[in-house]
Amino acid sequence: MTTNRTNPKVDEFLSRSDKWKEEYERLRTIVLDCQLTEELKWGVPCYTFQGSNIVLIHGFKEYCALLFFKGVLLRDDQGILIQQTENVQAGRQVRFTNIRDIVEMENTLKAYIDEAVEVEKNGVEADLKKNTEIPEELQNKFDEIPDLKVAFEALTPGRQRAYVLYFSKAKKSETRVSRIEKYTHHILNGKGLND
Repeated sequence: MTTNRTNPKVDEFLSRSDKWKEEYERLRTIVLDCQLTEELKWGVPCYTFQGSNIVLIHGFKEYCALLFFKGVLLRDDQGILIQQTENVQAGRQVRFTNIRDIVEMENTLKAYIDEAVEVEKNGVEADLKKNTEIPEELQNKFDEIPDLKVAFEALTPGRQRAYVLYFSKAKKSETRVSRIEKYTHHILNGKGLND
């Protein structure tokens, strides 16, 4: 029996979901059974403990997932946590392709959620790498447009890191300059790379 209240914004999200609706609803029930607060963040259901993000539910073309924000700190005795991409530092996913897998893993998922809450209660933080070095071309743009540096520093660390990685990945200086030019307005408007 779910004792936590559902959030109307998540109800609306679920009503619009097509592909993973049944899976989302089951994951929602499991997470709410763990006494977390339901919110809608980044357009997806997000579950918090005393204001700190614990897990979120999201879907992709090939799978839906339960994302643990500090998954790297969990023991992962079952070997089910997946690093989404090479640039993700702390978050880890448990992926699903059907409702049956979720049902079979319900107790395991609850144990992982409980552990994630304990990590949060204990104030444990993941040892994150600092943003990679600001490329020279971006620093030059900061010198040219001081407001750009202010806007960049106002972005969340994750958004800053995404930009730095994207700009730095270009091998040629002119490509880095072109990428920075393309996203200058985005940064000035407080938006991340993929917003």
